Amino acid sequence: MFVANPDPFLLPSFRISPFRTQDMAFNNHLDNDGFATDYFDNRFAKKHWQYTYNGREAIAIALAHYQLKPNDVVTILTTSQNFYISSCVTSTIAQFCQWNREITPDTKVILVNHEFGYPYAGMDALVATGIPIIEDCCTTFFSQDDQSKVGKYGDYAVYSFPKFFPIQIGGLIVSNKKPIDSPAKLTTTQVAYLDKVLSHHLKNETQLLDERRQNFNYAVGLFAQQGFSERFETNEKIVPSALLLNNHANVKDLNQLKVFLNAHGIQNSVFYGEDAFFLPTHQNLNPADYDYFWNCINRLLQSKI
Repeated sequence: MFVANPDPFLLPSFRISPFRTQDMAFNNHLDNDGFATDYFDNRFAKKHWQYTYNGREAIAIALAHYQLKPNDVVTILTTSQNFYISSCVTSTIAQFCQWNREITPDTKVILVNHEFGYPYAGMDALVATGIPIIEDCCTTFFSQDDQSKVGKYGDYAVYSFPKFFPIQIGGLIVSNKKPIDSPAKLTTTQVAYLDKVLSHHLKNETQLLDERRQNFNYAVGLFAQQGFSERFETNEKIVPSALLLNNHANVKDLNQLKVFLNAHGIQNSVFYGEDAFFLPTHQNLNPADYDYFWNCINRLLQSKI
């Protein structure tokens, strides 16, 4: 049994991020053995990566290298090429110049958003244009394409740790051409915190990925019973950052679904521009949590909203 309408102060909390309140104490007591530093030195070139406070700061550091003028344009391309794009991306670009959604003669930089953990399919063609590329890998930390080059096509790649780890801050900027020389706005204590928390979880990467895949597969099967389907095709190289589902007109008003689920403690959103929506999927969920999601959506469907 799931309680449908508890006191608002007793609502559960299911985030897109795997971070939970209990992780505050757990993270605080971790020791740092330097594993994360070695991990990033091996995955990327030494001194070619740097922690940032979040993904937005990583994007800003990358953009600052191009000396953009106010009338210059950064073209944003996404995996789906739907018009949906996070304001975290657009507001950061707006600090430097204009942005649009298709390459024009005014395009000075291309920012490729590998959406929800699904790589953009046309990277080789973008590289061939000769226009500088920033890869937004904030939701694609573990995913790869068939060439295993995601994050390596552009001048820079940027990442966001809370999308995949139970951590409250943290991003990463990687330069594929030269060492990073722009300091981030992190204190020594914050850097040490990032390093110790990431060290713990990266050492357990295999288990983390297995748990994410098991949860994702369970959820896809469960929601298929309600007539929903995966928005993107998933394979063994894809590690989604969220469960993105085609609605197929099952829910008549996705904005009402968004409000309804938020009111039941489930972070979610509409994939605006399409008949689709997304829910949490990560290693700190379990089948019972997805059963609760299913129960909430089913009650909404039965109410014919």
